[in-house]
Amino acid sequence: MAPDPNSASGSGTKDEASVKVPAKDPKKKDDKKDEDLVGFFLFCSLFGHSEEDLALKQQLELYVERVQDPDPGLQKVALESMRTEIRTSTSSMTSVPKPLKFLRPHYGTLKAYYETMPDSDLKKYMADILSVLALTMSAEGERESLKYRLLGSEGDIGSWGHEYVRNLAGEIAQEYAKRQTDEASIDDLMELVQEIVAFHMKHNAEPEAVDLLMEVEDLDLLVEHVDATNFKRTCLYLTSAAKYLPGPDDMLVLDIAYMIYLKFEEFPNALQIALFLDNMQYVKQIFTSCDDLLRKKQFCYILARHGITLELDDDMVPDDDDRYALQDIVNNVKLSEGYLTLARDIEVMEPKSPEDIYKAHLLDGRASAGASVDSARQNLAATFVNAFVNAGFGQDKLMTVPSDASSGGSSGNWLFKNKEHGKMSAAASLGMILLWDVDSGLAQIDKYFHSTDNHVIAGALLGVGIVNCGIRNDCDPALALLSEYVGREDACIRIGAIMGLGISYAEVAQAIIFALMDRSESELGEPLTRLIPLGLGLLYLGKQESVEATAEVSKTFNEKIRKYCDMTLLSCAYAGTGNVLKVQNLLGHCAQHHEKGEAYQGPAVLGIAMVAMAEELGLEMAIRSLEHLLQYGEQNIRRAVPLALGLLCISNPKVNVMDTLSRLSHDTDSEVAMAAVISLGLIGSGTNNARIAGMLRNLSSYYYKDANLLFCVRIAQGLVHMGKGLLTLNPYHSDRFLLSPTALAGIVTTLFACLDMKAVIVGKYHYVLYFLVLAMQPRMLLTVDENLKPLSVPVRVGQAVDVVGQAGRPKTITGFQTHSTPVLLAAGDRAELATEKYIPLSPILEGFVILKENSDYREDH
Repeated sequence: MAPDPNSASGSGTKDEASVKVPAKDPKKKDDKKDEDLVGFFLFCSLFGHSEEDLALKQQLELYVERVQDPDPGLQKVALESMRTEIRTSTSSMTSVPKPLKFLRPHYGTLKAYYETMPDSDLKKYMADILSVLALTMSAEGERESLKYRLLGSEGDIGSWGHEYVRNLAGEIAQEYAKRQTDEASIDDLMELVQEIVAFHMKHNAEPEAVDLLMEVEDLDLLVEHVDATNFKRTCLYLTSAAKYLPGPDDMLVLDIAYMIYLKFEEFPNALQIALFLDNMQYVKQIFTSCDDLLRKKQFCYILARHGITLELDDDMVPDDDDRYALQDIVNNVKLSEGYLTLARDIEVMEPKSPEDIYKAHLLDGRASAGASVDSARQNLAATFVNAFVNAGFGQDKLMTVPSDASSGGSSGNWLFKNKEHGKMSAAASLGMILLWDVDSGLAQIDKYFHSTDNHVIAGALLGVGIVNCGIRNDCDPALALLSEYVGREDACIRIGAIMGLGISYAEVAQAIIFALMDRSESELGEPLTRLIPLGLGLLYLGKQESVEATAEVSKTFNEKIRKYCDMTLLSCAYAGTGNVLKVQNLLGHCAQHHEKGEAYQGPAVLGIAMVAMAEELGLEMAIRSLEHLLQYGEQNIRRAVPLALGLLCISNPKVNVMDTLSRLSHDTDSEVAMAAVISLGLIGSGTNNARIAGMLRNLSSYYYKDANLLFCVRIAQGLVHMGKGLLTLNPYHSDRFLLSPTALAGIVTTLFACLDMKAVIVGKYHYVLYFLVLAMQPRMLLTVDENLKPLSVPVRVGQAVDVVGQAGRPKTITGFQTHSTPVLLAAGDRAELATEKYIPLSPILEGFVILKENSDYREDH
């Protein structure tokens, strides 16, 4: 008995095989429409069509014949039935609906008959059906679905299914473009657009609605279609899309997002867009349209973090006392206090000495023997390391040690362990240690003003500027103290005073630069001259087109500096815009090979990084382009590449960049090696990254005989452990949406100085490194209660996930851990509250966030 089933199945396969051959034929006859039913039946059974399908097919063919019947009554019934069949079947998204499949052969017939029909409701009915059939039948680029839709009856388009609406939207975009070139009327299209947008917004397809409106250049329609359920997702899509749009479209899109946020009183988001657009009118409008004082306090924290000065007026805050309190927040007066709260919470108040950072005991004996190299240079390095590591903590082991009567003040001793210009950096380092703490800072620096040594006075002036960095004070101590020294004879004091002013008033100071236009040939050879065009550029930081007038003026400069100026102005004006065309332009300049290396190529390389740092995609591409420049570029370009990489990944140590820089730090050209070492410090700044710290320790033993490189290694070590790991140099904040102009200015100034390592950093202008203070910010989340007192709540911190355009309510962070505030946020981290007891007043949990008690919250007993 056993072999029986096998033989049966065997014969079965034979039958199937014999059928398969003719089965292909009916398909060909299908087009001729006189098919053999038996063949068709076999064909169906093979290809999974059932008898119902066969019945449906015959039914539909009957309708097609009836539609062409002279009797309008019959026509109407046939059209209605056809319509019902199509509508009931469009539900499945995976395959072509059956009625459409079976009607395909008749599309031509119906089209031809449509042309002969007299105008009537029936003809419109017919047009509707043709429009749906065109979905699968129409030839590429014919846009027949749209054509028949416009001829058909005005009905609800959604009833034909999502796919149909999507297809229409695509065809509208093409038709719109064509009509724009032919200058034809678009009114009928716009009516349809209204319907489609309304449909998309109802069905959670906000991105599709936005795309369609962008295609037909009418985003204003969006504002009336958003509602409380979908405005957040719509705005999220708008703000993300803005990064990839060419100007001026990007600004338009953000404008719309701003209007929508205002409409739904989502003020903090609106404020971020206003800051992104750099539109002070908008900022004022937000203050005037919100009447909740607590929320205004939160706005002030956002403004303070962004680093812009805003004088609040009566319209914005009517009550005087409130206004002073809010102005204090904008002026960042509370920053030092918040930062120290964080430090106490994480238990890192203990001051660290440079030796704690070098960890020389972990190396073999060779490096420690090298300690005798150029001790003034070693001390200078220790000064910087000490300043960076203890920044803002108000105490250290070198400068603020309480003085014994016998020793005559040990801080004086450390100061005089440095030579001439070294004293300037040493005195200024006191400002760094007392960062943001204006009152005690000025008191402690005061003693240096009575010194007889000009370098010490200069350092004290710079220190005053550093203490005041990012803080505004009612009596403006920095301006009062520094302005009287600006005109002094001694160049070194002048530099100290001007830098001090520059750091404490990072916006005003840029005007000082104009003095530098008519300098002579010999002065253009000076190392600091390269900062002049930069100062000019910083005036236009991120201002895009408005730089063009100044760029024209720069064409009249001495030709030695003209191209350098051009590159600098271009890269500053488009910094952080992600403008692809500008990146291409700058890459073009880098690709040119000159006999003797041209100075302007350095700024061009840095420019690529400045423009491309705007969003992740451009950033990755810029890193790859810079790799190419390393392989093919001239020496002066190779010197700038590590610095550009340092800017792209600042305080964000990406492994691939870390490896590239590690390779370059052993380069045969010492300038490339120095730039790479400093950049290792920059990408690890404030992260305490163990891998980078290890690399730098090994480098310190590798270069123990080379005083210059060792100095750079020390500086980098100081940067990596900056603020004992509580600070960041990243100019981007608010979920990487906003770029703080002052922070970028500080970093870029330092990098431009590093283009000439030998003369500036390792030479006698090393105090330029203090410009980094402009970008130093605590990388913290500090939650405060309604009286602005710290309040500890549980938060989840994890990697941020991009949820733009995703359906439902996706999680915005992944791989999170729960901590209680205050907490540190690394690059790419995002936090969310882990309790419903409080409501945060800012949608982005970074910096200072005010929490309001949630009145609906009930403790579960």
